[in-house]
Amino acid sequence: MVYNRKAIAPWSTEREQGIESATVDSNIETPQYLQPVVNTGTIDLNGNWIGNRTSDKVFKGITIGEAIPNSGSFLFPDTPNFPSIDMTGFNELFIALKTTSGGAASIAAVMGPDTVPFANLTTVNAGVGLKYLSDGLTTTFQSLLDDAAENLVADVWTIFSINRRGFAGQKNLQFKVTNSNMGSVNLEGAFMRLV
Repeated sequence: MVYNRKAIAPWSTEREQGIESATVDSNIETPQYLQPVVNTGTIDLNGNWIGNRTSDKVFKGITIGEAIPNSGSFLFPDTPNFPSIDMTGFNELFIALKTTSGGAASIAAVMGPDTVPFANLTTVNAGVGLKYLSDGLTTTFQSLLDDAAENLVADVWTIFSINRRGFAGQKNLQFKVTNSNMGSVNLEGAFMRLV
């Protein structure tokens, strides 16, 4: 949309002295534009395009662990498209668990598979609990997530919201779910990242 506005220009000193050849039009057309702008990313110092992240719209990396015995565990995500979770550019996370039998399970955040590099580092110490240093409250590393027991209901998804700083920016993240008292069960896990 374009609007033309007329603005008054200052008189020149020549015109003020009566010199007619130094004319100044006192009505200058000033075009004004309303233009929408969409920010889709930036170009970094190396000239690489970095698009803005958006939250996942659906749960991803659905992984099924079959016949998990008592005290047995499985890792998710563990699919060809999502061998682990890359939280680069994301701040929060939903995880979802589903079981074929009600009972309890423990959940821990662990380093993903050694086949996935952490930035430029390979080989990583896979399956080990992730640690972080909290906001100046302590001088020792704490477990990022090591939940002893969560009750799960059979044949429905139980969704957990994770809003913790240590997850933001993690590059090779998996969850280890341990069957605490459900007998032999099938477990499923999925994730959804939020900006």
